[in-house]
Amino acid sequence: MRYSIDNPRVYIHSNIAGHLNLLELGRQRGVAHLVYASSSSIYGGDASVPFKVDDRADRPLSLYAATKRADELMSETYAHLYRLPQTGLRFFTVYGPWGRPDMAMWLFTSAILEGRPIQVFNHGDMRRDFTYIDDIVAGIVACLDHPPADDGSIKAGGSPAPHRLYNIGNHRSERLDRLIDLIEAACGKPAIRINAPMQPGDMPDTFADISAIQHDLGFAPTTSIDVGVPRFVDWYRGYIERC
Repeated sequence: MRYSIDNPRVYIHSNIAGHLNLLELGRQRGVAHLVYASSSSIYGGDASVPFKVDDRADRPLSLYAATKRADELMSETYAHLYRLPQTGLRFFTVYGPWGRPDMAMWLFTSAILEGRPIQVFNHGDMRRDFTYIDDIVAGIVACLDHPPADDGSIKAGGSPAPHRLYNIGNHRSERLDRLIDLIEAACGKPAIRINAPMQPGDMPDTFADISAIQHDLGFAPTTSIDVGVPRFVDWYRGYIERC
């Protein structure tokens, strides 16, 4: 999200042009179901917690969020015009093995193990709905196996077309400083914390209402950060040793 502030054209090329290319490919080949990644960041400055898929999402706080919301709107158009079945998944702070190196979980773990300081934005007074990768995969597979029906019924997110939107999160909003405490415990070392202000484009709180995907597909995340953080740190240690 922060990278998009300094490199906006990269996100237009990838998220806007790239998503359109996939929509066109799906339309031309008549695919049975397109599942695509949206983001919890689309809720921006509008929604109250927990975020519901029917909440308004027209005040994005970053260009990244704006491109993801644009993807959802383009998908709605293609579902309406071409009856292309689609599911958009609004992911909430995914972490776990093989996660992105620019995410907090990876950055904090590597810094703590190496004795480097970490930046704690908004003095740790931020909350995130941290979702372990295994729970994310379970939700994606459930969606792939159950495309939305083209029957005129109103889907999650409000569309009568074969297009629905789901939050995929852990349905728990955890403080950032608690996350750091757990990483410290798993690493066996204290963090060198440097407090920093809120970053442009950041949201102070994310919290997924997952009732829609629970009702439709039986999605039920099982991994709290008390379990997921030690798992990630163990994986990270092994990954670094192998490298």
